[in-house]
Amino acid sequence: MDKRLIQHEYGFWTLEDKPGVEELQAYYAEKYYQQARGSYEHQYSDQEKAYFRTKLEQRHAVLTRVTPNARSVLDVGCGEGFAMAYFRSQGWSVKGLDFSAAGVEAQNPQCREHLLVGDVFALLAAESAAGRTYDVVWLQNVLEHVLDPVDLMRSLKGLLTPGGVAVITVPNDFSAVQREALELGHIDREFWVALPDHLSYFDHVSLPETARQTGWKCVELLGDFPIDWFLFHEGSNYVRDGARGKGAHRARVQLENMIHRQPVNDVLAFWSAAGRLGVGRDLTLFIQVG
Repeated sequence: MDKRLIQHEYGFWTLEDKPGVEELQAYYAEKYYQQARGSYEHQYSDQEKAYFRTKLEQRHAVLTRVTPNARSVLDVGCGEGFAMAYFRSQGWSVKGLDFSAAGVEAQNPQCREHLLVGDVFALLAAESAAGRTYDVVWLQNVLEHVLDPVDLMRSLKGLLTPGGVAVITVPNDFSAVQREALELGHIDREFWVALPDHLSYFDHVSLPETARQTGWKCVELLGDFPIDWFLFHEGSNYVRDGARGKGAHRARVQLENMIHRQPVNDVLAFWSAAGRLGVGRDLTLFIQVG
């Protein structure tokens, strides 16, 4: 276990000595999209764009079941704006908040007019103070980045219309698969600990528990493609050999797109089972005010 991390009472792992607010603001506003970091790509293939839409369509299908009349979404930390663009294409009212406009301007410039740029938490507070509410509040790969995820979870409740849904996607970290790979010697380090980008780490137990402890009711948990399974074969272990990472990602994209062509109820049942088992690189939790 990385000695820089401590376990929160709700079960997730978090950095003990966190950076200051100003340092974090500067990191995201000035560096995140302007610098090439890790797997971030400024140009996506058609298959990758189809994959992004695949995951959005699946989450939209869950929302249609849970809150069928939803027509507005607030995308907190909207990144490149793919979720905004998707829901806009479905006729929804959309608004995005982010520290930087660079991602939206590069990938979905048609959504720039729907984006507010600045301190996301100050923007959230302003939305709440103005009494604005949304049918859906969307956080995709945001919760793991923030200084106080518990406080953020609590604050989202006031932004939802009655019966509204918060959709929270996080990396599935310290998962059973990752820990098994480490214990069996397939990997030699906790590669998922990604500081300073990720300050907190959730799995399929701690994410719903954090939601329940902050006043939410969990209505669905989806897993996704278990790319970490590739770590159990020397020919596809992308941690031992980083050159295998692109091939693993390509396989994930192609298989996710293939699975998505099956009947939607079967697809959702498949990923729901994965979520309950803690399988997948990401987890997506759907919650309503309890």
